[in-house]
Amino acid sequence: MTSAVNFSANWRDEWVRLINTLERNFAKIPDTNAVLFLIGVQELGQGPLHFSKEQKQDLMHIGLCCVLSLSQHYEHTHTDADGWPHYVCLKPVPLMEMREQERYIKQHIIAYFREHLVF
Repeated sequence: MTSAVNFSANWRDEWVRLINTLERNFAKIPDTNAVLFLIGVQELGQGPLHFSKEQKQDLMHIGLCCVLSLSQHYEHTHTDADGWPHYVCLKPVPLMEMREQERYIKQHIIAYFREHLVF
């Protein structure tokens, strides 16, 4: 787990670059929830499968917990018998306006891709 997330001053440019990269790979422009879903699928590690609506929501939650774990908001506790990762909340995300919250999540997503993929 990373102890401090390095948020770039030009995070918007990095976000556009990331979204463009994902669009080239998936032929769709993903929104933030779609990116969290992709991170959840990556963390699940079972490859592309058909997921139910509930599983897709769970995967977005896994993605969110994973990226926010970079700032110690969550910690991975275990992986269950079906291979699904579980997280515990260590500290709540600070209260912020919707736009700030979106920026905060996007910055964590960028940090995740910097840490896990060539980006």
